[in-house]
Amino acid sequence: MATEDARPWHPVVRARAALDALERLVVGLGTAVLAVAASLWLLGTAVLCVAGVGILLVPASLRLVRTVADRERTRLEVLRPEPVPRRLRAALAQASVRRELGWLVCHSTFGLLLSLTALTLAVDVMHDASFPAWWWFVSPADATPAQGFFTATDWGDAFLVCLFGVATLVVSVLVMPLLARLQEWTAKRLLAPERGTDLALRVAELTATRAAALDAHAVELRRIERALHDGTQNRLVAVNVLLGAATRALPRDPAAAEEILGRAQDAGEQALAELRGVVRSILPPVLTGRSLPDALTALAAGCPVTCRIDADLPVHPAVSVQVTAYFVVAEALTNVAKHSGAGAATVRLRRERDRVHVEVTDDGRGGADEDSGSGLTGIRRRVEAHDGTFALASPAGGPTTLKVSLPCGS
Repeated sequence: MATEDARPWHPVVRARAALDALERLVVGLGTAVLAVAASLWLLGTAVLCVAGVGILLVPASLRLVRTVADRERTRLEVLRPEPVPRRLRAALAQASVRRELGWLVCHSTFGLLLSLTALTLAVDVMHDASFPAWWWFVSPADATPAQGFFTATDWGDAFLVCLFGVATLVVSVLVMPLLARLQEWTAKRLLAPERGTDLALRVAELTATRAAALDAHAVELRRIERALHDGTQNRLVAVNVLLGAATRALPRDPAAAEEILGRAQDAGEQALAELRGVVRSILPPVLTGRSLPDALTALAAGCPVTCRIDADLPVHPAVSVQVTAYFVVAEALTNVAKHSGAGAATVRLRRERDRVHVEVTDDGRGGADEDSGSGLTGIRRRVEAHDGTFALASPAGGPTTLKVSLPCGS
């Protein structure tokens, strides 16, 4: 059952949505600045083409537009279209190239304006809400609210400015998500590939993820078989041997038989413990009785590295998604403890729209590589088998950030 904070108009939910929207708008400001730079480059190329010397720069300029557009596609998780043709006529005839040019104009103007509006609102809130704390220390000419429509001369004016800040905060909480959606609308409308292309790419992607799912399933079966063969089976064989020895020793030396039976009992208990471990590795029982954030908290408590869990998951996703997220964090924390040399790690869990996002960050030495045998390839296969996305950033010297996005499945 959803908690009170899951109600769409609850103040905490609205504030969290506004902060999330502000974050998206700030990131969108980065791509908007890149779009402005690309637009200026295109304008310069057009001027040079009029002069007759810029035609050779057009293919490179279109590839620059594609690069900027791909950054926005990555941010919004939009599929990429087919590559830009090398020939100018073919490139300009491609619908995706024309839509990218339209997006560039919209994002470098309208998108930039929306990001700047959001930042202005945030700065105005901080300026006005804190006005009573500092207005006395500035010159009278500077003791004005963010809008600057009057000068504060006494404490009454100062607290009136503070009320303006609170009102601006309320307006910001209400309009920030709308501004973020407006900024992202042009990208989702213009940068998404055509319907047929999208379907073909989706079929290819599902084919690859189905192969990854079968691969992951086979690897999991081999792991379980190896665990049972190397651990539990050997313990049970030892129990059988010890019971046979005790049976033979019982008529002639009951004391020795009793000792052997004790060893057999110990071996049986060890076999049961290893069998429980194998079962837990298939479906952690902590997930059946507790929520995923609680399970991750318990997992972090057993990590040798100091680990902080920042989880916000008001609605439970499907069990398979919870299990995948749990094992992603478990494997990631194991890598942190064994290989990173980190002093602290943070696990961030969020549900945004129809996806669950898991992010594991540590302050270690960095340099993590999927080909180093550290289990990262297994994480990628497990995630892709659930139609999720996997990203790893681990520059030399750190920090290392692992990001996983999974469809909710509910």
